[in-house]
Amino acid sequence: PFIALAISVVLLPPCSMPKARSRRWVGTLDQFSFPLGQGRIEKVLIANRGEIACRVMRTAKKMGVRSVAVYSDADRHSMHVAMADEAYNIGPAASQQSYLSMEKVLEVAKRSGSHAVHPGYGFLSENTEFAEACKQEGIIFIGPPSSAIRDMGIKSTSKYIMSAAGVPIIEGYHGDDQSDEKLQAEAVRIGYPVMIKAVRGGGGKGMRISHTAEDFHEQLESARREARKSFNDDVMLVEKFVEDPRHVEVQVFGDQHGNAVYLFERDCSVQRRHQKIIEEAPGPGISEEVRWKLGEAAVRAAKAVNYVGAGTVEFIMDAQHNFYFMEMNTRLQVEHPVSEMITGTDLVEWQLRVAAGERLPLLQDEIELMGHSFEARIYAEDPNNDFLPGAGPLLHLSTPPADEYTRIETGVREGDEVSAHYDPMIAKLVVWGEDRSAALKKLRYGLRQYNIVGLNTNIDFLLSLSGHPEFEAGNVTTSFIPQHYEQLFPKPIPPSRATLCQAALGLLLRERASTQTFRDKSNGEEQQQAFHLSSGRGKTSQPVFFLSAEVEVTVTYNSDGTYSMEIGGEMFQVSGEVETEGQTSFLHCSVNGVKSRPKLVILDNTVHLFSMEGSAEVSVPVPKFLAGVSTGAQGGAVAPMTGTIEKVLVKAGDTVQMGDALMVMNAMKMEHTIRAPKAGVIKKVFFKEGSQANRHAALVEFEEAAEEE
Repeated sequence: PFIALAISVVLLPPCSMPKARSRRWVGTLDQFSFPLGQGRIEKVLIANRGEIACRVMRTAKKMGVRSVAVYSDADRHSMHVAMADEAYNIGPAASQQSYLSMEKVLEVAKRSGSHAVHPGYGFLSENTEFAEACKQEGIIFIGPPSSAIRDMGIKSTSKYIMSAAGVPIIEGYHGDDQSDEKLQAEAVRIGYPVMIKAVRGGGGKGMRISHTAEDFHEQLESARREARKSFNDDVMLVEKFVEDPRHVEVQVFGDQHGNAVYLFERDCSVQRRHQKIIEEAPGPGISEEVRWKLGEAAVRAAKAVNYVGAGTVEFIMDAQHNFYFMEMNTRLQVEHPVSEMITGTDLVEWQLRVAAGERLPLLQDEIELMGHSFEARIYAEDPNNDFLPGAGPLLHLSTPPADEYTRIETGVREGDEVSAHYDPMIAKLVVWGEDRSAALKKLRYGLRQYNIVGLNTNIDFLLSLSGHPEFEAGNVTTSFIPQHYEQLFPKPIPPSRATLCQAALGLLLRERASTQTFRDKSNGEEQQQAFHLSSGRGKTSQPVFFLSAEVEVTVTYNSDGTYSMEIGGEMFQVSGEVETEGQTSFLHCSVNGVKSRPKLVILDNTVHLFSMEGSAEVSVPVPKFLAGVSTGAQGGAVAPMTGTIEKVLVKAGDTVQMGDALMVMNAMKMEHTIRAPKAGVIKKVFFKEGSQANRHAALVEFEEAAEEE
């Protein structure tokens, strides 16, 4: 038995506790075997998709629990479907007709003989009715009682409960009168700026900030629309907005025997669109006394609603480290891995055991804080365009190697499509270090090794952010990005000429490997060829994006197999070869005697170069007559992304001014207002409410301007 225990610890997957800290596993042998406690969980249905579904499956497999996946038409070939022991289609791509359909999910649970349902996060994870329905069907819901979801999910109710439990709360209005007049009157009473929140909200959805009375109504309506879309409920609360706060949250866990513990705090302050992008644990600069007060307050909050399972109590913290209850997420959080890394635990395993009736594996005095951990969320989005989400294929995907201190939490593989129907998160990069400085160094090292081709990502931005001196110092607030915008988004710079030589060499070596034309050029005689390169994007040790610019490169094929390249009158002596390791190619090259070995990816006519010093993208321009370039409909507005038209605000014949709202789109869990690019008269509206619009599709057409006499 003891040999079996040792093997089970050694073979833990990357999502489990780091090997170097395996001493943290405590308890008896029955904690690593089934049947569990009072319940019987031998098969679990994961009512979710993507990386969280894969995350739950890894732990289930480790514990010998069979996993059942559900998937929409859009996810038919997804990674979580391939990982599951069984998989069932539950409908169209639209989440309302698939992942949000309680009836379809429960039907699969019964058909598959699943003993339990793990809801992940998002979708049905905090749906009271779903938790109740599982209970009525005799299926274990891996989460808290429905009463706790209801009490903590309705923000107005949760504030009353927290106040009674002695948890500090922030001033606000949580009443039943939902008229515009009442809500605006309360905003005036509280004092601007105010936060408008969906009562059943979460994950930054249905949340807006109103700075003045003039913008209150617009922000209220926007929050209501998003709340209806995300939660099918548009009841709102209004509360005081704390300027430049920190967002600090505490991981709590309760069992069915009245025990509750906290697994320390996470700092999730650095956000865009009220959504987190870098999280860390523990919170930087937080004293042991404040840490204890935070944890104890979170446990009081959990016990006040008889909480069972994994939950997160979120606090707003001011500059003096005073903290106030914001909300409780009654589910596993996206950022739970950093809490696992600093405590040596597997919270999904805890969830399964507690749901089956077991006691908590550890009590409070047995939970030890070890080291520091960061999580960076890698998104398909364009940081330079207000973090606009995108969709598309992952034509090339390579990641840092996973080890005991580095985890890659993902639900996609190379060749997969990031769908426009769901959240644009590609992966989470999670690292651990002995202290904050060591963990941050490892995070940046891992980000440089995360290479993606096919769509825009925020990797370069994450590198810029994590390398900012104020971030390195731990001086983080929810206003970090706007406060340091100039440093985080530096002015574009062109690529170096050495980089252009590397790109040209990559193209030449591809030609040599595939065509007789090249071999004819390399027959011992010097020959010349001129071609143009166009820089696309790139990064240095401080990542930046640069504008496209065409450059002429004149290449001389030398008799000794090397090349002379002329760029803007400057000569470069270039040589090199391509070396392949597995599925990855590297360019061994020398430019004027300086040697380098960047990763090389060539797709169509574009060269992608990746190294620890930075990355670059260089293309051979496509002639305009082949590019199919469209300028839109008479200068009309176009869709910035593929999505659903939620609201049409204009009609043919309307006169609009530049900046007026034309439509509201919803895509990838984000609402986006389309505004008029110029003043004019609307000639035609191409889409109706509820219809789908593809990226770059013309949305409206303007009347042609009358010629002046």
